[in-house]
Amino acid sequence: MAAPRIAIALSRDSGALRKGRGTHYIDEAYASAVVQAGGQPSYLAMVSDPVQGLRDHAGLLLPGGDDFPPPSPYPDDVRFQPVDPGQRAFDEALIAEARGQELPILGICYGMQLLALTAGGRLHHHVPADCPGAGEHQLDAPGGRHAVRFEPGSRLARLFGPHLDVNSRHHQAVAEPGAGLRVVARADDGVVEALEGGEGVFRIGVQWHPETLPARDRQPLFEAFVAACRGGG
Repeated sequence: MAAPRIAIALSRDSGALRKGRGTHYIDEAYASAVVQAGGQPSYLAMVSDPVQGLRDHAGLLLPGGDDFPPPSPYPDDVRFQPVDPGQRAFDEALIAEARGQELPILGICYGMQLLALTAGGRLHHHVPADCPGAGEHQLDAPGGRHAVRFEPGSRLARLFGPHLDVNSRHHQAVAEPGAGLRVVARADDGVVEALEGGEGVFRIGVQWHPETLPARDRQPLFEAFVAACRGGG
């Protein structure tokens, strides 16, 4: 059976990496995890048309990215690295097209947050300020981990059991998931760590970076995603 072709959205830098020149980039760990799970990764750059770009693809992976700017000011010591507006618009169009085609979607970190926003959800734009009492969610890699606990009966609980120790490299988080999505995992401090759609089309968002975890903590999710892209639910 041929490997399903899975679209991975590239990130775009508008000139900071190479002065005066736009650059597309991505951590190769995403593609590696897809390949190890039996899929064929295919990169989509922002210069392509989202509708045409998803043609002949079986699923969409939205990777980590930059920050979503807050609607109101934060203290001066809070720093944001805002996502390129064109990048956000491109990724939103990819989500809309993937939903329209009922393609499986896996959103990681920024990707999960954008899934929520496009469904009408809301973010905590800076966890330390918005969630008093929250633990640290910007942990040093590679060893920094914290537990997430899954809702019984969720896809992620079926893959990993009741809990999983995950990495954490974010300061924004989902506050409300939006229509058609539900919260299926939280950290011990209550911060949202994963979202799922209904039992039909595979639609999962995770706040951590599974692509950089050891295989036992990474591959069950990617294998389930690739299986869904094959048409196996």
